[in-house]
Amino acid sequence: MEQKSIEFPILGMDLGGTKVEMALVDAEGHSLSVTRYPTHPEKGPEGIIADIRASVDECIHKEEHKPHALGVGVAGQVDFAGTVRFAPNLGWRNVSLQARLEEALKLPVVVINDVRAAAWGEWRYGSGKGVDDLAVLFVGTGIGGGVVSGGHMLAGYSNTCGELGHITVVANGRHCHCPNKGCLEAYAGGWAIAERAQEAVHRTPERGQHLMSLVGSIEEITAATVSQAYHEDDPLAHQLVEETCHYLSAGIVSIINAFNPSLLVLGGGVIEGLPELIQNVENNVRERALESAVENLEVAKATLGSEACVVGAATLARRKATRYRQA
Repeated sequence: MEQKSIEFPILGMDLGGTKVEMALVDAEGHSLSVTRYPTHPEKGPEGIIADIRASVDECIHKEEHKPHALGVGVAGQVDFAGTVRFAPNLGWRNVSLQARLEEALKLPVVVINDVRAAAWGEWRYGSGKGVDDLAVLFVGTGIGGGVVSGGHMLAGYSNTCGELGHITVVANGRHCHCPNKGCLEAYAGGWAIAERAQEAVHRTPERGQHLMSLVGSIEEITAATVSQAYHEDDPLAHQLVEETCHYLSAGIVSIINAFNPSLLVLGGGVIEGLPELIQNVENNVRERALESAVENLEVAKATLGSEACVVGAATLARRKATRYRQA
């Protein structure tokens, strides 16, 4: 079995606004080698595609076992054809990334939203392995995830299913980075936690003294600053985390009631920094969601960490490559 997995390795890639992470992934979801390099968005699509081609060519020449396909997770909206409709961190609109990479690399390529790719990784090889009905929610700088129902990852009509961070939790509430107001992400995403913390320090500087002692200015307060202050028993940080838990729970109640998963997987940088949120959110959700939706619900922490996107993207590319080999 191990030899078979190595004979059919796939490249997985996490294409972000600041860095690219690429790994050769075997059939059991193990990364055999990892490459990282800066993205350089100023190069535009042509320059980034050229860099990807160079890194893949280097891998092909360096590795003993040649990759059979490439899966790419991108932070943005990606349609079924692998066209990046909008990727704000890259400054891209309507870039036919999948088609252009297949032409350049002469390999099967799959391009997908990065967070849904990470959800694939957790489903196939992480905390959700073997589960047919689950919701995966990554709470990082932004919030997103994926929903598996009846053994199928939901994609939606235009392949944007999984934008769970844009569930409305407060009607006409805080401005989100999307066109809406009151989104879950606008309250519980890392950027929103930082924003709320900065506003709180502006309002009551005396309560923000501990947060300010950790950074040089109010503008430098981040979600990580709040996490550190929370673990140092700062009252304002405790209030901010309690509010975050409240809003996060509200969004997750809607997810549980809407999709009725048997497992909820929580991950992302905010969860890593504040693992206490998992139990607190679970307690709130069990109190507030429909009884029939939570009576058999399990809640787990994501296990793949930063490799989830790469592994998930490779998983999708493996499926495509397998179809090619069988054709």
